[in-house]
Amino acid sequence: MAPDRPVLAAAIAVVVLLGLVLSATRPPVLPEDEVIESITRNAAVETDDDPPAEGSEEGMTVVDTAALPGTEETSVDYEGDSEVAVAYPVIPNADPLTDFLDRTLTDQVHAFDAANPGAASFEGEWRLTAARDGVVGVRITTTETDSEETRVGHSTYWYETDDGSVHGSSGLLAGQDELAALNDLVLDEVPDTVSTGSLYPISVLYDSLAFSPEGDLIVEFDDGQVAPTSEGRVDVVIEREEAEELLSEFGVRAREAATKGVEEFTVAAAPEAEKDGTGVASPGEFSPVDDGIDCADPETRCVALTYDDGPGGRTSELLDTLAEYDARATFFVTGHPVMENPFTVRRTYAEGHELANHTLSHPDLATLGAGGVRTNLEPVQALVYRETGYTMDLMRPPYGSTDGTVAQVTEEMGMAQILWSVDTNDWKDRKAGVVADRAVDGASDGAIILMHDIHDSTIDAAREIVRELDEQGYTMVTVSQLLGTPKPGHSYVDGVPEEDEAEGAAEDG
Repeated sequence: MAPDRPVLAAAIAVVVLLGLVLSATRPPVLPEDEVIESITRNAAVETDDDPPAEGSEEGMTVVDTAALPGTEETSVDYEGDSEVAVAYPVIPNADPLTDFLDRTLTDQVHAFDAANPGAASFEGEWRLTAARDGVVGVRITTTETDSEETRVGHSTYWYETDDGSVHGSSGLLAGQDELAALNDLVLDEVPDTVSTGSLYPISVLYDSLAFSPEGDLIVEFDDGQVAPTSEGRVDVVIEREEAEELLSEFGVRAREAATKGVEEFTVAAAPEAEKDGTGVASPGEFSPVDDGIDCADPETRCVALTYDDGPGGRTSELLDTLAEYDARATFFVTGHPVMENPFTVRRTYAEGHELANHTLSHPDLATLGAGGVRTNLEPVQALVYRETGYTMDLMRPPYGSTDGTVAQVTEEMGMAQILWSVDTNDWKDRKAGVVADRAVDGASDGAIILMHDIHDSTIDAAREIVRELDEQGYTMVTVSQLLGTPKPGHSYVDGVPEEDEAEGAAEDG
């Protein structure tokens, strides 16, 4: 009997189809060299997997010191009235970092001692928050105790091993606009206990930025810095995606270094460039001199508005007026008002005005010896430094009273003496119209105009003064902008330096 050919044909078709399916799903056979390359590539992926970064109880990354062979600990050598025990790391071949930490921490101790008559003790300890791919992060925790309370503070510094640069934490950000954006984000996230007006985009407030193991940006503030000391440490976490656009190129490198685990890290060699550990200028650090203004240009008429004895209760209104006209001024601040209005000091600095020293208690410096002069200047230097990170290089002797001793001490402290060419006598005549007329009528190219921001009448006069000077074509600048580079110890009454000791200056109330 003949076979059923249609059935046979169908069976053959099924077999062929199965063969095609099997051949399509079977991995292709590669040439031998491609097989080896594939195995090597896959092995490399597995080898490059990094151990996870470790996190601290505060949420930021931490690196075991044992991963940095040869790292030792040393401490600040400081002689003063308070007890000091501040430690920091010494990493082999990272001398610029060592120099920077020693100098910076010494300055912090000195400022604490000078600013606090009841200074009792200042302690500091450290840990590493990153050590990989040419980046080292060092977090310093300090504990300061005075006659009133104990405060814990934090600062984090970032070191580039290849060129010896040290960055403050705000150096992780791409620029001032990014720091301002971060400040806005922080304002949205901080708890209600944070004091109104305490936050400004200045580097001293954003001196401790670090990363979580997931790459989130952690911002932390010292006890008492933006909230009552009793609230303790205040911190804000900015998620990785939101922080991404704020970071500088170095900030991205630092994040990548911090978020990978570290088994062993060494600095191969000291940087070739000669570095002394000087920090790189970071966002949030302001100069009283605007490079875009040249007061030596005959076409530019510059005048310096100066205000003494503050900050006062209405200084913020004066700052509003100055901001409206893009005017800059110089504020000769006095110690006790600085203690009472620290947030105003921060704002003044953040808005580009110049801060200068007007002594702790407003004495006649010419009646004091060198020790008394220094005692009246050093605390104010320290107070402003602690609030802004800025070291003032101008001072004004109360009542305009100065002598050779004052000149010697101010030269040693790196400060020029600033008097005035126009006295509004606003301390005596408390009428806004009179004060405004004297300021405007006395204005001339290179003039230094004396006023006081503690008087209501002076604040009331400010709008007319600034508006009139602006309409007359004057550029309102800081004293340092007007003078160029004033010499420490020298006295100035206007845009031309006075070589001789200033005499007969009008009484400064």
